[in-house]
Amino acid sequence: MVELVRDTYRYRELIWALALKELRVRYKRSLLGFFWALLNPALLMIVLTLVFGTIMRFSIDHYAVFLLSVLLPWTFFSQALAYSVDSVVGNGALLKKVSNIVNFLLSLIPLALLIVLLRFPLHWTWVYLPVPMLGLFLFTQGAAFFFATANVFYRDVSHIVQILLSAWFYFSPIIYSLDFIPEKYRWLFHLNPLLYVLNGFRLSIYYGKLPSLNSCALSLGCGIVALFIGFSIFRRYQNRFIYYI
Repeated sequence: MVELVRDTYRYRELIWALALKELRVRYKRSLLGFFWALLNPALLMIVLTLVFGTIMRFSIDHYAVFLLSVLLPWTFFSQALAYSVDSVVGNGALLKKVSNIVNFLLSLIPLALLIVLLRFPLHWTWVYLPVPMLGLFLFTQGAAFFFATANVFYRDVSHIVQILLSAWFYFSPIIYSLDFIPEKYRWLFHLNPLLYVLNGFRLSIYYGKLPSLNSCALSLGCGIVALFIGFSIFRRYQNRFIYYI
């Protein structure tokens, strides 16, 4: 873990340069370019709001803000994991998720604009956001190391991850509140490590509250454990990659 931090700092300029290159390649010959980082979550939010906030009539005030407060971190996680799973097989370092951090930060702009347009209160609890952000980045990094390593030996993993992310989306309280789940089944949702991270975003942005110390500790703890496990597996098997790529 210490080596990971040291190498990340040592090669920070290279990582940043490659991340920017990845962004340029992703939006090459696109008329809107980087604006897609803003439009993608905004358009998805509109669709989900129409379906669940209007047609299915979820009884949640300002459902668009409620949804977008956790849709953005989920989008970062799912895209970073989907891109990273093939990174070793594609002879690249685990760098593509760095470019997704830029995308994630840019996608906060439509959230801020939405809050202003809807005259939704801008709570002081936004100052807590660096904590769930850190937990999200650590967990994403750990998951990326794990699945990228597994995909070297079993190419089916890249397809499995897509299915896993689809199921994980509905298993996470993104389009609904955990209060909608019968109490006897809620313990199952508490097994989801992303629950505590997403809860931190929603509490801070939508409810204007701070999570409990236990929830805060779990959001960071799950990220640290995921990173430790993922990086340990990556380091253990990295010398064998050459025989499978």
